[in-house]
Amino acid sequence: MNLPDAAVVLDLIEAFRRSKTMFTSVSLGVFDRLREAPASAAELAQTLGAHPDALERLLDACAALGLLSKQDGVYRNSAAAEAYLCSASAHTMSGYIRYSDQALYPMWGNLADAIREGTPRWSQTFGLDGPIFSSFFRCEEAMRDFVRGMHGFGMLTSPKVVAAFDLSGFRRMADLGGATGHLTIAACERYGELRGVVFDLERVTAMAREQVALSAARDRIEVAGGDFFRDELPEADLYALGRILHDWANEKIALLLRRVYQRLPAGGALLVAEKLLAEDGVGPVPANMQSLNMLIVTEGKERSLSEYTRLLRAAGFREVDGRRTGVALDAILARK
Repeated sequence: MNLPDAAVVLDLIEAFRRSKTMFTSVSLGVFDRLREAPASAAELAQTLGAHPDALERLLDACAALGLLSKQDGVYRNSAAAEAYLCSASAHTMSGYIRYSDQALYPMWGNLADAIREGTPRWSQTFGLDGPIFSSFFRCEEAMRDFVRGMHGFGMLTSPKVVAAFDLSGFRRMADLGGATGHLTIAACERYGELRGVVFDLERVTAMAREQVALSAARDRIEVAGGDFFRDELPEADLYALGRILHDWANEKIALLLRRVYQRLPAGGALLVAEKLLAEDGVGPVPANMQSLNMLIVTEGKERSLSEYTRLLRAAGFREVDGRRTGVALDAILARK
């Protein structure tokens, strides 16, 4: 009997082990310590308070995964680890990795119950009512760590999103729920005449100002505090929603899109950045995985271009165009 190739099954059996190896190494401070200087397993064990043999196994696993290099018993960060796994890097994703380890990893353990009930797992996993924004980030440090990690993702995706369409005809962009402002920064740095405003909750605005101050376009970018469901939206002829719509059910999306549409002048537009599912719902794999993640974490989900188009047209938009960007977020432009 000729059996089919078992590679896909074997890979998925071990996939969580690879993730947890990286998560644990970030949590222990391995990459931050090696950013200071290369070191042996014994030196790292003493600094990090770990069992020498056990830590050496972890370090060797990281080297096998391409996160570290090892020569003559001395470990060094790979270029990717230096850029994305060290807390001090401007491109760090370590905050989102810690959130993945501490929040998402245990919540995904309850995926079967989420499928049975169709609801998030905050209460079951942590005894919290959710959502993420009000419950898990109860302290300032946790919230800042997460938002900085998401900034690292944004620096990879936002330049591609703002390049997906020609936005040179717009004069002012308001990025709703803009977090650290990476989308606004990318847009204003690409389009020299564009002005921007990062609009998010007051508790996030300090981090946005920190990042905007580092941009060459800082003189054309403002930061304003507010709730896009309740407060008056900033004046703009281009609004942006990056990784926002996938958080919500259709009813709340409809409310937000109507608010945006009513505030836009004639000829204005809305730029949406989300992972787009294929029209039959199968693929790309990251979009399917993120849709399950949204089930576990929020009331939202990932959608196809036609699903977003229906929501946008119901809000009044008529010209809707979608583009695949080749990175983790795709782009939709809807015109009034």
